[in-house]
Amino acid sequence: MLDGDGNGWVSLPDGSRRWGIYGAAGLLLYATDMTGNGHVLLQHRAGWTHMGGTWGIPGGARNRDETPLEAAVREFREEVAGDLAEYTLLGVHEQDLSVWRYDTFLARLPELTPFRPGNSESREVRWVPLASAESLPLLPAFRTAWPHLCADLAAATAGRTGDPGASSAD
Repeated sequence: MLDGDGNGWVSLPDGSRRWGIYGAAGLLLYATDMTGNGHVLLQHRAGWTHMGGTWGIPGGARNRDETPLEAAVREFREEVAGDLAEYTLLGVHEQDLSVWRYDTFLARLPELTPFRPGNSESREVRWVPLASAESLPLLPAFRTAWPHLCADLAAATAGRTGDPGASSAD
Protein backbone atom coordinates (compact mmCIF):
# COMPACT_ATOMS: atom_id res chain seq x y z
CA MET A 1 0.00 0.00 0.00
CA LEU A 2 1.23 3.49 -0.78
CA ASP A 3 1.29 5.68 2.32
CA GLY A 4 -1.45 8.29 2.02
CA ASP A 5 -2.31 7.64 -1.65
CA GLY A 6 -5.98 8.24 -0.82
CA ASN A 7 -5.43 11.79 0.44
CA GLY A 8 -7.25 14.37 -1.66
CA TRP A 9 -10.63 15.99 -2.20
CA VAL A 10 -13.55 14.56 -4.16
CA SER A 11 -16.21 16.94 -5.52
CA LEU A 12 -19.81 15.78 -5.22
CA PRO A 13 -22.53 16.67 -7.75
CA ASP A 14 -24.01 19.20 -5.28
CA GLY A 15 -20.69 21.12 -5.26
CA SER A 16 -19.62 20.00 -1.78
CA ARG A 17 -16.29 18.31 -1.23
CA ARG A 18 -15.32 15.25 0.77
CA TRP A 19 -11.87 14.08 1.85
CA GLY A 20 -10.60 10.78 0.47
CA ILE A 21 -10.06 9.90 -3.18
CA TYR A 22 -11.09 6.28 -2.50
CA GLY A 23 -13.64 7.19 0.16
CA ALA A 24 -13.15 7.42 3.90
CA ALA A 25 -13.86 5.48 7.06
CA GLY A 26 -14.04 6.00 10.81
CA LEU A 27 -14.43 4.11 14.05
CA LEU A 28 -17.25 4.82 16.53
CA LEU A 29 -16.33 3.17 19.82
CA TYR A 30 -19.01 2.30 22.36
CA ALA A 31 -18.67 1.23 25.99
CA THR A 32 -20.68 1.40 29.18
CA ASP A 33 -19.65 2.97 32.47
CA MET A 34 -19.84 1.32 35.91
CA THR A 35 -23.56 2.17 36.17
CA GLY A 36 -24.33 0.67 32.75
CA ASN A 37 -24.81 3.96 30.85
CA GLY A 38 -23.64 3.92 27.23
CA HIS A 39 -20.87 6.23 26.02
CA VAL A 40 -19.22 6.87 22.66
CA LEU A 41 -15.67 8.05 22.08
CA LEU A 42 -15.68 11.37 20.23
CA GLN A 43 -12.92 13.52 18.82
CA HIS A 44 -12.89 17.32 19.11
CA ARG A 45 -11.29 18.39 15.84
CA ALA A 46 -8.41 20.85 15.96
CA GLY A 47 -9.18 24.33 14.66
CA TRP A 48 -6.87 24.03 11.65
CA THR A 49 -8.62 20.90 10.28
CA HIS A 50 -11.56 20.87 7.86
CA MET A 51 -14.62 21.76 9.99
CA GLY A 52 -12.30 22.40 12.92
CA GLY A 53 -13.86 22.94 16.33
CA THR A 54 -16.56 20.34 15.72
CA TRP A 55 -16.91 16.88 17.25
CA GLY A 56 -16.94 13.63 15.32
CA ILE A 57 -15.15 10.33 15.24
CA PRO A 58 -11.55 9.54 14.40
CA GLY A 59 -11.36 8.66 10.73
CA GLY A 60 -10.12 9.69 7.34
CA ALA A 61 -9.21 8.80 3.80
CA ARG A 62 -8.93 5.22 2.59
CA ASN A 63 -5.85 4.25 0.69
CA ARG A 64 -6.18 2.34 -2.57
CA ASP A 65 -5.15 -1.07 -1.24
CA GLU A 66 -6.94 -1.16 2.13
CA THR A 67 -10.42 -2.19 3.15
CA PRO A 68 -12.69 0.37 4.81
CA LEU A 69 -12.16 -1.36 8.20
CA GLU A 70 -8.37 -1.29 7.77
CA ALA A 71 -8.62 2.42 6.97
CA ALA A 72 -10.83 3.12 10.00
CA VAL A 73 -8.47 1.32 12.39
CA ARG A 74 -5.36 2.90 10.83
CA GLU A 75 -6.88 6.39 11.05
CA PHE A 76 -7.95 5.77 14.65
CA ARG A 77 -4.41 4.71 15.60
CA GLU A 78 -2.96 7.77 13.85
CA GLU A 79 -5.32 10.23 15.57
CA VAL A 80 -5.83 8.64 18.99
CA ALA A 81 -3.30 7.37 21.54
CA GLY A 82 -4.33 4.45 23.73
CA ASP A 83 -4.97 0.72 23.68
CA LEU A 84 -7.42 -0.41 21.00
CA ALA A 85 -6.58 -4.09 21.51
CA GLU A 86 -9.93 -5.60 22.50
CA TYR A 87 -12.83 -4.38 20.43
CA THR A 88 -15.84 -6.24 19.13
CA LEU A 89 -17.17 -5.13 15.78
CA LEU A 90 -20.92 -4.47 16.07
CA GLY A 91 -21.67 -3.35 12.53
CA VAL A 92 -21.08 -0.77 9.86
CA HIS A 93 -23.07 2.23 8.69
CA GLU A 94 -22.42 3.11 5.05
CA GLN A 95 -23.05 6.56 3.64
CA ASP A 96 -22.82 6.05 -0.13
CA LEU A 97 -22.94 9.26 -2.16
CA SER A 98 -22.32 7.42 -5.48
CA VAL A 99 -18.98 9.14 -6.21
CA TRP A 100 -17.77 8.94 -2.60
CA ARG A 101 -18.48 6.74 0.40
CA TYR A 102 -17.95 6.93 4.18
CA ASP A 103 -18.03 3.78 6.31
CA THR A 104 -18.57 4.17 10.06
CA PHE A 105 -17.61 1.02 11.95
CA LEU A 106 -19.39 0.56 15.26
CA ALA A 107 -17.25 -1.26 17.80
CA ARG A 108 -17.68 -2.12 21.45
CA LEU A 109 -14.97 -2.00 24.09
CA PRO A 110 -15.30 -3.92 27.37
CA GLU A 111 -14.76 -0.71 29.39
CA LEU A 112 -14.22 3.05 29.09
CA THR A 113 -10.59 2.66 28.06
CA PRO A 114 -8.53 5.85 28.50
CA PHE A 115 -7.60 7.55 25.23
CA ARG A 116 -5.95 10.88 24.39
CA PRO A 117 -5.12 12.81 21.23
CA GLY A 118 -2.53 10.99 19.15
CA ASN A 119 -1.67 13.80 16.76
CA SER A 120 -2.39 17.45 16.05
CA GLU A 121 -5.73 16.70 14.34
CA SER A 122 -7.42 16.22 17.72
CA ARG A 123 -7.97 18.99 20.23
CA GLU A 124 -9.50 16.46 22.62
CA VAL A 125 -10.70 12.85 22.69
CA ARG A 126 -13.34 11.96 25.25
CA TRP A 127 -16.00 9.44 26.21
CA VAL A 128 -19.37 11.18 25.88
CA PRO A 129 -22.64 9.80 27.29
CA LEU A 130 -24.95 8.83 24.43
CA ALA A 131 -27.62 11.19 25.75
CA SER A 132 -25.20 14.16 25.64
CA ALA A 133 -23.57 13.66 22.23
CA GLU A 134 -26.19 15.62 20.27
CA SER A 135 -25.65 18.68 22.46
CA LEU A 136 -22.08 19.06 21.17
CA PRO A 137 -21.25 21.04 18.01
CA LEU A 138 -21.04 17.96 15.79
CA LEU A 139 -19.39 17.81 12.39
CA PRO A 140 -22.38 18.42 10.04
CA ALA A 141 -22.11 15.08 8.21
CA PHE A 142 -21.75 13.28 11.55
CA ARG A 143 -24.81 15.13 12.93
CA THR A 144 -26.80 13.94 9.90
CA ALA A 145 -25.67 10.34 10.43
CA TRP A 146 -26.07 10.41 14.25
CA PRO A 147 -29.72 9.20 14.43
CA HIS A 148 -28.86 6.27 12.14
CA LEU A 149 -25.72 5.46 14.15
CA CYS A 150 -27.74 5.49 17.40
CA ALA A 151 -30.33 3.18 15.85
CA ASP A 152 -27.57 0.84 14.64
CA LEU A 153 -26.00 0.83 18.12
CA ALA A 154 -29.39 0.13 19.69
CA ALA A 155 -30.02 -2.78 17.34
CA ALA A 156 -26.52 -4.21 17.87
CA THR A 157 -26.67 -3.99 21.67
CA ALA A 158 -30.36 -4.80 22.23
CA GLY A 159 -30.97 -6.76 25.40
CA ARG A 160 -27.73 -5.83 27.14
CA THR A 161 -28.14 -3.93 30.41
CA GLY A 162 -27.39 -0.21 30.06
CA ASP A 163 -27.05 -0.35 26.31
CA PRO A 164 -29.07 1.85 23.95
CA GLY A 165 -31.46 -0.96 23.04
CA ALA A 166 -31.88 -2.39 26.53
CA SER A 167 -34.93 -1.83 28.64
CA SER A 168 -34.63 -0.80 32.28
CA ALA A 169 -36.05 -4.20 33.27
CA ASP A 170 -32.95 -6.06 31.99
